[in-house]
Amino acid sequence: MRVLIVDDNPINRLLPGAWITRSGWDAVECPNGVEALKKLSAERFDVILLDLSMPGLSGIEVCRRLRALPNGKGVRVIAYTAHAVPDALEGLTAAGFDEVLIKPITKEALMRVVTGE
Repeated sequence: MRVLIVDDNPINRLLPGAWITRSGWDAVECPNGVEALKKLSAERFDVILLDLSMPGLSGIEVCRRLRALPNGKGVRVIAYTAHAVPDALEGLTAAGFDEVLIKPITKEALMRVVTGE
């Protein structure tokens, strides 16, 4: 399994990246939405952890653009955020997200959203 972790804060990429790698999967880190879209148009990923609040392109805009790519329909996209409130969750689904992972994370929560269980 290949997982792309997109977050402008390096610490927020480090922990999930380590847990994913220790689980035997491939973790690729990306610091912003523009770079993420470049990677997504050139490479295949099974899951994307996508921060919502980033400079430049927001996670919501990246998700919308990803879903328009030929390889963007089958990938599982997880909103990776510290600012999720119940009213916003419905909007995230409408934007194309499959699930929400709220920071700070636990290993159990990360594994659950990555595997879809």
